[in-house]
Amino acid sequence: MKTGSMPIAVLMQRRSLKHPWADEAWAAVGVVPDRGNLPPLQVLSVSAERDYYLVSGLELELYPDEHEGYFENCVAPESKVFVLWRMQDGRAMPVRASVSYVEGTRMFDSGEQADGVTMPAEIYAWLADYLREHYQPKPRRGRQHG
Repeated sequence: MKTGSMPIAVLMQRRSLKHPWADEAWAAVGVVPDRGNLPPLQVLSVSAERDYYLVSGLELELYPDEHEGYFENCVAPESKVFVLWRMQDGRAMPVRASVSYVEGTRMFDSGEQADGVTMPAEIYAWLADYLREHYQPKPRRGRQHG
């Protein structure tokens, strides 16, 4: 059961390459909260070398069974939003995003295209507030010291 959510938009990039096996590279390069006033797809800049576009309509969803993954991401040296994307009509389009380190790892291991982008301060604060309210660390197991 979902216990929290935040609408987001993902900044995608296309770069031209001079490489014998590929003409271009695609990547998710940023994430911003979506306050509901963004179009589904907004082209921000277009050039021969690089295009940027913003895709809205995604949602970060928080579930109780992912608390450990949220906590790991929150305490990491650089917290990330993990974005899974697929090519659609000649353009890389984000299809799912997560703030769980564990789910991000599953995205990378799936063989699909995924990127980890720096988590903006507003999303970090939202996640940290959620964890303060809902997360209870599991007791440590192992050898007793003392």
